[in-house]
Amino acid sequence: VCLCFRDVPSVDILVWSELPTGAGLGSSAAYAVCLAAALLMGCGAISCPLEEGESKARWTEEELTLINSWAFQGERVIHGNPSGVDNAVGTWGGALRYQAGKITPLKRVPMLRILLTNTKVPRSTKVLVAGVKEKILKFPAIMNPVLDSIDAISQECQSVLEEMPANPSPEYYPVLEEFFDINQHHLNVLGVGHPSLDRLCQVTASHGLHSKLTGAGGGGCGITLLPPDTSPLAVEAAKQDLCACGFECWETKIGAPGVTLHSLSSLNTQVLHVLSQS
Repeated sequence: VCLCFRDVPSVDILVWSELPTGAGLGSSAAYAVCLAAALLMGCGAISCPLEEGESKARWTEEELTLINSWAFQGERVIHGNPSGVDNAVGTWGGALRYQAGKITPLKRVPMLRILLTNTKVPRSTKVLVAGVKEKILKFPAIMNPVLDSIDAISQECQSVLEEMPANPSPEYYPVLEEFFDINQHHLNVLGVGHPSLDRLCQVTASHGLHSKLTGAGGGGCGITLLPPDTSPLAVEAAKQDLCACGFECWETKIGAPGVTLHSLSSLNTQVLHVLSQS
């Protein structure tokens, strides 16, 4: 496709990432999205959206769709049969609804502050998915209502998230915290929990915070919601206790924009240093 525009230039690709690999955080999709955007722009298939004086800019909806389609092909090379969720959220950012293979971006979502914790416990998504399937086949009358409840939580959560930007009331956060707790219990019932994730939830609960697993479960990562009124001391104490368990923590946000082109002058010192070493 690129060759229809002009010859592809000779390039060196330098990848710098703060995302841990193999932790269920979509690092491969982030890589595929950035690589697709860079190569498509390099060969003229998409425009350079940066105007003079701008520090960052995003592509048009049509160009993002092209970036996403190529990123999905990259994910297929890496994973074989991916859902397409990770590359889609990496492309568009924000939050997405995934149901029966259909991906729908949510129109407006708040930026939620979270604590992201890697338990460093390795797990196999394939084995975990097979275990869930086996339970559903063995106990359909018990397990199907659990899945229905998880679906209901997702729908209720979507409604809350879409209401929050227009009405940023602190009353929404206790509701989201309850959703976290209920969802985590359901995921344990499905068999994708792990003692390390239970420990994570117990540690954060001791500081008044609510957590749940993210990704495939069975270890991997968990997220902890940090409402706006959370005490910095409580966050720091939770991080120290989690690190004492051998876990690794980062404070971050969900609901951020997707793939973005940055000017060289807008990059932080650490990234510029890495680039200068190449």
